[in-house]
Amino acid sequence: MNILPGNLRFGAGQPVKRLEDQRLLTGKGQFIDDKPADGALWLHVLRSPHAHAKIVSIDTSAAASMPGIAAIYTGADLVKDDIGTIPTLNIFKRPDGKPMTVPPRRLLAHEVVRYAGEAVAAVVASSRVEAQSAAEAIAVEYDVQPAVVDPVEAVKSGAPVVWPEAPDNIVGAMSYGDAAKVDEAFAKAAHTVELEIVSQRLVPSAMEPRSTIAEMDKKSGRLLLHVQSQTPASTRDVLAEAVLKRPKDSVRVLVGDIGGGFGQKTNLYPEDGIVAYAATKLNKKIRWRGDRTDEFVGGTHGRDLTSTASFALDEKGKVLAYRVKSIGCTGAYSSGAANIIPLVLGPFVQTGVYDLPLVHFEVKSVMTHTAPVGAYRGAGRPEAVFIVERLFDAAARKIGMDPRAIRKANYIKPAQLPYTNAAGQVYDSGAFAHMLDRAVKLADWDGFAARKKAAKKKGLLYGRGLTSYIEWTGGRAHTEKVTLQATSQGRVVLHSGTMAMGQGLQTTYTQMISDTLGIPMDKIDVVQGDTDLAMGFGSVGSRSLFVGGTAVAVSSNDLIQKAREKAANVLETSVEDIEYQGGMLTVVGTDRRISLFDLAEKESGAKLSVDSEGEVDGPSWPNGTHICEVEIDPETGVSKVVRYTTVDDVGVAVNPMLVTGQIHGGVAQGIGQALYEGVSYDADGQLLTASYQDYCIPRADDVPPIVVTLDDSAPCRTNPLGAKGCGESGAIGGPPCVTNGVMDALAELGITQLNTPLTPQKIWQAIRDAKAAG
Repeated sequence: MNILPGNLRFGAGQPVKRLEDQRLLTGKGQFIDDKPADGALWLHVLRSPHAHAKIVSIDTSAAASMPGIAAIYTGADLVKDDIGTIPTLNIFKRPDGKPMTVPPRRLLAHEVVRYAGEAVAAVVASSRVEAQSAAEAIAVEYDVQPAVVDPVEAVKSGAPVVWPEAPDNIVGAMSYGDAAKVDEAFAKAAHTVELEIVSQRLVPSAMEPRSTIAEMDKKSGRLLLHVQSQTPASTRDVLAEAVLKRPKDSVRVLVGDIGGGFGQKTNLYPEDGIVAYAATKLNKKIRWRGDRTDEFVGGTHGRDLTSTASFALDEKGKVLAYRVKSIGCTGAYSSGAANIIPLVLGPFVQTGVYDLPLVHFEVKSVMTHTAPVGAYRGAGRPEAVFIVERLFDAAARKIGMDPRAIRKANYIKPAQLPYTNAAGQVYDSGAFAHMLDRAVKLADWDGFAARKKAAKKKGLLYGRGLTSYIEWTGGRAHTEKVTLQATSQGRVVLHSGTMAMGQGLQTTYTQMISDTLGIPMDKIDVVQGDTDLAMGFGSVGSRSLFVGGTAVAVSSNDLIQKAREKAANVLETSVEDIEYQGGMLTVVGTDRRISLFDLAEKESGAKLSVDSEGEVDGPSWPNGTHICEVEIDPETGVSKVVRYTTVDDVGVAVNPMLVTGQIHGGVAQGIGQALYEGVSYDADGQLLTASYQDYCIPRADDVPPIVVTLDDSAPCRTNPLGAKGCGESGAIGGPPCVTNGVMDALAELGITQLNTPLTPQKIWQAIRDAKAAG
């Protein structure tokens, strides 16, 4: 971890308004669709209508003769040109001990399609409409094969096989803990509770669908790729080295504004690759823009974890042992993080904020004939926290305990920190019981009975949900590089490899530099999304501030030190006699001084520049307590979250206003997961929820006022800022909190378990069945 001067200021605690908003809200954003046409050709992708089929033949002759057509490509064309596949991390073992094996992820399907929506051909034409029309004229003969869409069914004997080299459809497996000791504890336990829990598949819904532009730079001969990417550097490397098989310095990736990422825009997609390929083949600018349905059928999905989970408890509600068996679905192909999410990231936090050392987790990642599953806000942690929080409520109800009391009986205590959990992860800080106590007061816990009584008079069911969550952040990359420059024009410029996609990084980084250097914020520029200027790891796993911000703080200090050395030389004194303040370097006790920007004018390129690296000691562990109240109309089954209170530990918040906004957004997505959202395939692998006519996301009036309180009583110990990630917290605490609230409301009818999404139809049917059963 970097050690920074004790007096170094970095703008912590200041609710600076977002600098980005003036530009974004007045139509001056630089999104891919804002780029001029400049005679670009349009690319359109033809997708498979079948979930599993052999490609017998592809006839493009009719399409090729249509107006405006520049080229048509098939999988065979790419194989002939030795175009590579999109890699995944082959780091796991199958249950039989052999290395994991997955089908190659090609830009265009070759010989076999494995999910409905997989790209089988690409048409390049003068206009988007011409490309679309020609794609419809391509004749593809398919030999349709049986498909499997349910990961639980996929592992059963005789199920259709996604990839012949894995005949049981299992990609990889991991086990944690001691099965024998857990079995022994269950045999002796005073109480046991078990739930079948599903974190259903979701479709990420960023405002801006994926888009790509590629062109060959006439001066340098390099490939320029304009793309939405949370990780520009790795996107460049995968495209260059794995797909196009060319030197990575021959490719420059440029990312402008991104209208939402949520983890979905972390990887290189086949569409990005085929646009780049077409640009190199035709030496023309090529552009592609996905429709919303392209996102539903061709983008990665999130979640999709099916689990059987159980607690063994003593008479006082202390958990003696914790057992989970899970199947995580990867879809037909493994995205970069597809197997890491269920096999590693989930187990990292599966014990939550609780002292549960005796565990046995068995997890398998499984292929199906469905769209690939990838990172989506929280990536594995929401699914894992959902399991443990649902179990604690179920256990409290079975034993007859207050849901607060059973959690307090199991919380990790401050004296146990740093605490190593059952998956070997070290929690450096946290005050979990304290977070609960604050949330209880702020949520007016004692007033719940009166509100429930008032709802009952209206004929409504009323329930309360409680969740204590924890999050692992960092993306397993604990360093980040930045470049900071002072220019002769009086500006300070930061180049960072992290990527803004709505978090407000321009604002946060600017306020940090401004406070450290004493330079007005309107004199500071933050440049991201250019692999020629910054080559950091990028923005995944809520790491931008606590890792990237550490690099910013280091670079500010480095620039001051370099400026002092330069000033000492100019002013003919020792470095120790140079004082920096507010952009001026002064010989202590004299009026001899020089400005930071005058020093820059004397440097090569008229820039005083430092390349810096920020390093943290490990992940950060944001955590907190969420409490909500839910009302249900038993006549319609409609649930509505009417109160929502959070207390969140994000360590030291550099900009509390931005953190609060991040938590608001995460909770909104959590409400969507609990009540509304869910991907549905039919038995043949056809996506039934391929648009917003069929896939429901929460609207503004579905989200209640969310009262967020930030608690900084346990700053992070793994980075010099004391900051913890915050971007995914709401999406982790939200789903179990809302689900627990709904189940609490239904408990008086004897309804003990429903799987999300808790749709009106599902709840109405459960109420009807419960009443029929007496």
